Amino acid sequence: MIAHIKGIIAEKFGNSLVIDVNGVGYELMVPVPDFEDALLDTESKFYTYHVVRENAEDLYGFSSLAAKKLFELLISVQGVGPKAAIAILSLAEAEEVRNAIANADAAFISKASGVGKKSAERVIVDLRDKVGIPSHYGATEVRKGVAMSAEPDEALDALIALGFPLKEATAALENVDKTLPVEERIKMALKK
Repeated sequence: MIAHIKGIIAEKFGNSLVIDVNGVGYELMVPVPDFEDALLDTESKFYTYHVVRENAEDLYGFSSLAAKKLFELLISVQGVGPKAAIAILSLAEAEEVRNAIANADAAFISKASGVGKKSAERVIVDLRDKVGIPSHYGATEVRKGVAMSAEPDEALDALIALGFPLKEATAALENVDKTLPVEERIKMALKK
């Protein structure tokens, strides 16, 4: 399995990026926020999920480990495949999508291309207890081509890399000051 890819972004088209790794181009299907943030001819690292089917092999890429773990949770829901999961993650930054699920915002989830009301409700029912507590309450806004302020949380990614499930990692960082350096935030979260 390919866990991550680090290389130069050589091409952008559709919602895919081609990452050149020492002369080999890997095509990654990515959520819209990652696609919009990707700059040609820059080095980037993407966490990947490899899907092998009878007639195709697809590689999905995510700029944060938290986004990849949320993708894995989404595809665990009956009726939600990789393309629907990418569509859901394309609505906003991964943290906003996680927050919408935690807030049971089915209306937000159903705005994803190819995701109906029933599928959105199933996502909420299946994942609400698995994604952790909401970071804020209220309706979530769909990303409309404007960069949102939510940066990937390096402390959250580090806890997930240490083996914490998304829900526990989110809970551990809940009351930790976000202005502290990443290392301090991780230490404080591990003490809980």
